[in-house]
Amino acid sequence: MKPPTYADVLAAEPIVHRYLKPTPLYEWAALSQTLGCRFFLKHENHTPTTAFKVRGGIYLISRLHQEEKRRGIIACTTGNHGQSLAYACRLFGVPCRLVVPARSNPDKVAAMRALGAELIEHGRDYDEAREHCETIRQREELRYVHSANEPDLIAGVGTYALEIFDELPDPDVILVPVGLGSGICGTGLVAAERRSQTRVIGVQSELAPAVTLSWRAGRPVETDTPRTFAEGMATRVPADMTLAMMRRLVHDMVTVNDDALREAIRLLLRVTHNLAEGAGAAPLAAALQMRSQLAGKKVVGVLSGGNLDLRELANILTPG
Repeated sequence: MKPPTYADVLAAEPIVHRYLKPTPLYEWAALSQTLGCRFFLKHENHTPTTAFKVRGGIYLISRLHQEEKRRGIIACTTGNHGQSLAYACRLFGVPCRLVVPARSNPDKVAAMRALGAELIEHGRDYDEAREHCETIRQREELRYVHSANEPDLIAGVGTYALEIFDELPDPDVILVPVGLGSGICGTGLVAAERRSQTRVIGVQSELAPAVTLSWRAGRPVETDTPRTFAEGMATRVPADMTLAMMRRLVHDMVTVNDDALREAIRLLLRVTHNLAEGAGAAPLAAALQMRSQLAGKKVVGVLSGGNLDLRELANILTPG
């Protein structure tokens, strides 16, 4: 498969906007004051699945062949990818089967089931679940939807970046959380065309740094099972297509620790009254860590999702 282009993101926009309204881009004065820059949040937590991936799900499922739609799709997910596919499959009447790691976020699992998906729980982490998913796919000849190596998926999620530049034509920096990289690749495609001076920076947890290490090394680097609570970033093996795109489109990668993610979630709750999951809070955590580098700039943080495991929320609200 060829990687997507900016033209593919433009082609996805009318399809995505047929089903989804643009999400807000707000400058939060208190965050700007704290950070010493103009800080905007792109609220991808304001979608029907409370996460950005629904854009890619809608675009990809809309473009399946009729036989693929009839037979159905299968995918591996820690939650947001699965919710996006379940939502889109319900929209287009496509059977949806999802493999999730054991002990996944129960709220995300419940949401996927509520959207009509059949769930299979398997494995200790995303990559063990993915291997099981690929075995089922081969046996039953279902359309396997990878969470990153899918040009239509990347093009679909890239539509949020079009919305950013439509509202704010001249951001200096866009901070994007990275699991396998579909969001940051879509952002990078748009930024390269709309304002090449804009720096696109990825953010990962220190406890799940596989993509950051791979990006820096210029080759895939596998890590141990991630120990971060931020399951949206909890991968130990990078994806081929997105890693290659990131090497071309991403200006830097940074990591933050899980305590910083928790502090960013608390700060977002206090200032914006928005609940962010760990990945969704990663751009703010990075901005706090990079305060001196961002001083005086226009900075966008992509609040990628709000599907926080509520069992974690109690720990976050009672630090120490």
